[in-house]
Amino acid sequence: MKIKYILTCLTLAYIIPVNAQDNAYLGNPNGESSIGIYGGINFQNINGKDASGDKLSNSLVLRYHIGVNGEIPIAPDFYLQIGLQYISKGTKGEVLYIDNNGAYSIDREITMNYVELPLHLKYKPLVGQGHLLVGFGPYVSYCFGGKAAFSGNSAPNDIDLELVKNVPAGSSNNLIYFKRMDVGADFFVGYEFQNGLNFVLNSQLGLININSETSSKLAQQNTGFGLSIGYRF
Repeated sequence: MKIKYILTCLTLAYIIPVNAQDNAYLGNPNGESSIGIYGGINFQNINGKDASGDKLSNSLVLRYHIGVNGEIPIAPDFYLQIGLQYISKGTKGEVLYIDNNGAYSIDREITMNYVELPLHLKYKPLVGQGHLLVGFGPYVSYCFGGKAAFSGNSAPNDIDLELVKNVPAGSSNNLIYFKRMDVGADFFVGYEFQNGLNFVLNSQLGLININSETSSKLAQQNTGFGLSIGYRF
């Protein structure tokens, strides 16, 4: 049902007639399309259940993002915003590690690097000398690489993540598997000044299991929130 919801949102967003409106956009009085650049920090986590079905006890990690977007007017004060960004996600926590010396707990930090396509419906009314920004919509991400870093007594070397849809039969318990694709939803609020400078607070909720398919109860979703600073031309 979650996937159907995202696909429905994408379809509706693309079939909305994209006609410029005579709204009072500062620096863009004819409601024309515009381009923006942005970057910032985000606090990420991976929530869900472990292989036994218990709730994960991961912690937030600091990551960053950078991107570009375009906004297209569709009605007075309403825009369709389409973007493309690089965003780093991940989590950290204590895990059980098994080797020839036995089983013991170590600290593990996961980093996942994504190319992400967000699609937002944005409300942008005039407030004071600038514009209030409120938006929401789906995103689709593609993970092109990642790493797990370990620390603590007898911690192993860092390893690259295995990015596959299904966990291979007979795979090692010490390898870490994730799917490449992620789908979720964004919500943001912010403010854009008359000169085009803007500040945005955003949050993300992953809607699908990013863990490679296996017979266990392991189910994980990306979550996060962050702050962006941008400029609209």
